[in-house]
Amino acid sequence: MNYEETIEYLYNSAPLFQNIGKDGYKEGLYNTQALDVHFGHPHKAYQTIHIAGTNGKGSCAHTLAAILQAAGLRTGLYTSPHLKSFRERIRINGQPLPENYIIKFVKEERSFFEPLHPSFFELTTALAFKYFKDEKVDIAVIETGMGGRIDCTNIIRPILSIITNISLDHMQFLGSTLEQIAKEKAGIIKDKTPIIIGESTPETLSIFEQTASKVHASIVFAEDYPQIIESTSNYNDGSRDYRTVSLGTLHGELGGLCQEFTIQFTYVTQEKNTNTIIHAIIELRKIGLKITDENIYSGFSNVCKLTGLQGRWQKISDNPTVVCDTGHNEGGFVYISKQLKAQTYKKLRIVLGMVSDKDIRAVLSLLPKNAIYYFTKAHIKRALDEKDLQQTAEQFDLNGYCYPNVKEAYQAALRDSTNNDFIFVGGSSYIVADFLSFLSQN
Repeated sequence: MNYEETIEYLYNSAPLFQNIGKDGYKEGLYNTQALDVHFGHPHKAYQTIHIAGTNGKGSCAHTLAAILQAAGLRTGLYTSPHLKSFRERIRINGQPLPENYIIKFVKEERSFFEPLHPSFFELTTALAFKYFKDEKVDIAVIETGMGGRIDCTNIIRPILSIITNISLDHMQFLGSTLEQIAKEKAGIIKDKTPIIIGESTPETLSIFEQTASKVHASIVFAEDYPQIIESTSNYNDGSRDYRTVSLGTLHGELGGLCQEFTIQFTYVTQEKNTNTIIHAIIELRKIGLKITDENIYSGFSNVCKLTGLQGRWQKISDNPTVVCDTGHNEGGFVYISKQLKAQTYKKLRIVLGMVSDKDIRAVLSLLPKNAIYYFTKAHIKRALDEKDLQQTAEQFDLNGYCYPNVKEAYQAALRDSTNNDFIFVGGSSYIVADFLSFLSQN
């Protein structure tokens, strides 16, 4: 099989959650453990950092990987989902997994894994762990796929665990309350392994404390020790500058308000992810990793270049301004909506599509009513029909037009725009994926 045939085989032979939803999700670690034994526990050959959370874990993972890479460490990075290419999920020093490695893996190992009937994510995780061992990485940053406790990445023994935040998402699998979801995410807290909590709530704080205490893990609630004195947005390029307690001024390539919060009594704006990452670096230094301030500056300012990250308040063009973002749930859109309100434009145009298993109404309730909407759907089976999305949106006074795919929706928004308009493309990772794929072909 060539590369295209191999990828098609993987998609068809192993259930793919991003395409089919709950039927592509397998609970439990039996398959993961069987694959791990077969490949000789490859994740034990290098150090790991484990990251869970509802929002921000991808940005956190990429930024940490960029910093570690800048520090001279051969750094693996495992994230999901991909936007344009499967190879994006598995990277070493920013370079995606080679096509030939995937072809060889499937050819040599299918006789073993086919009888197991693993999910797509189970098989991809095994592939990532083996690749990192074969390529002799020093350290790998591993993002959970969903939850934590029974996520198939949870076989690793990391030197540091991070939970960015908890909000309501994937409730059909993780639970319908913040407490239930927190218990699942807290499953990545390991025996005597430090854990950083980026953001907690009254409902989740005690769960994290109790879980850490049971396994004798030191715990840091990053928001209790703010490192950011103030931050300012650079609207021209979407970046953000932070004045910090211990690192002076940081220039962050990932800007936006998508991780921002305000401490009311000090009137100080904090960046949750940035604060979390700084505390993670402090902990990694305690463990013994040699990370200089210059490494941190380089990682923050060059994260997209170093790791290939896309889709995080990504500015596409000016005149009109075009931005896309992969935020896809209520927690993510709290911040996206704030960011949209902060923009200057003549008219706001939003290309919007969602998947059917999200809390659609919660997201729509946060969106601006002064925008013109271009309702559409991604190419996956889980995509919500654009007409159904429009009908629900109208209940929130969000009005616009329907288009069968992202390409047509974006082209319509572009035709309708003047140079002073602002176009936002988002609602799900898959909308952004289709959008970026269209742009790359033109």
